[in-house]
Amino acid sequence: SSAAMDSKPNILLFLADDLGIGDIGCYGNNTIRTPNIDRLARGGVKLTQHIAAAPLCTPSRAAFLTGRYPIRSGMASSNRYRALQWNAGSGGLPANETTFARLLQQQGYTTGLIGKWHQGVNCESFNDHCHHPLNHGFDYFYGMPFTLLNNCQENKPPELDVTLQAKLWLYSQIITLAVLTLTVGKLTGLTSIHWKIIAWFALAGGFFFISWYSSYGFVQYWNCILMRNHDVAEQPMRLERTAFLMLKEAVSFIKRNRHGPFLLFVSFLHVHTPLFTTAKFLGKSRHGLYGDNVEEMDWMVGKILDLLDKEGLTNHTFTYFASDHGGHLEAQDGSAQLGGWNGIYKGGKGMGGWEGGIRVPGVFRWPKVLPAGTVIDEPTSLMDIYPTVVHLAGGTLPQDRVIDGRNLVPLLRGRVQKSEHEFLFHYCGSYLHAVRWHQKDSEAIWKAHYVTPIFHPPGAGACYGKGICPCFGEGVTHHDPPLLFDLSRDPSEAKPLSAATEPLFDTVIRKIGRAIEEHRRTLTPVPEQLSLYNVVWKPWLQPCCGTFPFCWCDKESDS
Repeated sequence: SSAAMDSKPNILLFLADDLGIGDIGCYGNNTIRTPNIDRLARGGVKLTQHIAAAPLCTPSRAAFLTGRYPIRSGMASSNRYRALQWNAGSGGLPANETTFARLLQQQGYTTGLIGKWHQGVNCESFNDHCHHPLNHGFDYFYGMPFTLLNNCQENKPPELDVTLQAKLWLYSQIITLAVLTLTVGKLTGLTSIHWKIIAWFALAGGFFFISWYSSYGFVQYWNCILMRNHDVAEQPMRLERTAFLMLKEAVSFIKRNRHGPFLLFVSFLHVHTPLFTTAKFLGKSRHGLYGDNVEEMDWMVGKILDLLDKEGLTNHTFTYFASDHGGHLEAQDGSAQLGGWNGIYKGGKGMGGWEGGIRVPGVFRWPKVLPAGTVIDEPTSLMDIYPTVVHLAGGTLPQDRVIDGRNLVPLLRGRVQKSEHEFLFHYCGSYLHAVRWHQKDSEAIWKAHYVTPIFHPPGAGACYGKGICPCFGEGVTHHDPPLLFDLSRDPSEAKPLSAATEPLFDTVIRKIGRAIEEHRRTLTPVPEQLSLYNVVWKPWLQPCCGTFPFCWCDKESDS
């Protein structure tokens, strides 16, 4: 164990997309077959209170990569667009954020990302790549710069935000009317406005119109693409072979870098809708298309673990498996459930406070260093991966910013019994919905909800018909005093406590209130990466294989 700790291990990180904590065998599911993820848990450490920093893809992954709450990097939204909407948006992970890949690169690691990115591509031109993985510490990237959508599969209903489309059309109409009015006024002498101003209005109107028009017919070409480093490899991507290509690239990266040390981040496109699954796995599970997709992902995990065994790398590789947030309860096709199961936990994807949206699988394996078959119930965070892998690589954390993650190595090895997290703050976009207090002198884990979504229909447990639950506005309820639960006694958050039923109620609420004040004092204003301007499609930022707008290529077939 000591000899292994003295050397730099290879680091292999698996991150699933939209996987519920109840979807895999080692967390209690006995109907979906996940033997390979389960063998990771048997051979290592399983966390039962592993918490995502956000309940949605873009902000959760930003926190994972930086070890910081998304609100610190500008990756938390104050509007309803809580994730990046286009490859050709200008928002994304800021260049001044330091990812764990960057720090490991500085320690001599070869770093690779295979799969989903969803942290932006460009800022000001189609090839500045300011948000690209290669600008954030990865030596090699193969995968989707965006995320899977129903639009990526031809026979699926479009998934892009209908409200955004309506807004773009409305803005186009308003600006067109303004341009016509100003032009008539100028020609008739009723106004002295300069032609340049009218031209700028016309340009803005054209921009909104093109964005609206593109949001209908071209999503598959604009968003559903594969890139190898800075080059577009498939536009649009062919889903029937995507899983094979991802697996091939992961295997190839490990083989090329088997002499190490390497960091490989396998960021699965599974199990996000449209759940495209290869023929080998279709109809094989007991849970329809969703179960088939989970089982295909598990098979991919197994192939990569088998390669570690074959290359003699297993004992020298620190391996991690998790999901970016909870399962998507509202993902349905008629009566068929297309989203995950979050076990006993209330809520799901998009819900910043309820456990089902943020409590995820967390499995670690490092033979002869981490004790096999260990279960840890302490609160931990996806943000903890950042300081953990930096520590293993022999690096040092940035001293010029707040790092919210904590090094998990002592906890995973059994050197300490308690998590370093006293408080965890649960955001929905930029809105604080709940706070968890891990009371050090007792077994209690208090959780106070200040805002909760209004389920639709009432009592349904999700926001059916709305896609995901909102963070603010008429779709949420504010609680004063907050709803209080003790997760050690009520992990399902079924019975809120009150001053009448819990003697410590007022003390706990005051303690959490002071923690919120202290936390907010550590926040500094930063540009919002998910503003409407940053998420809207901009033709001059569109990654294109060919001459824009004729973007099409299939380099995988060509090669």
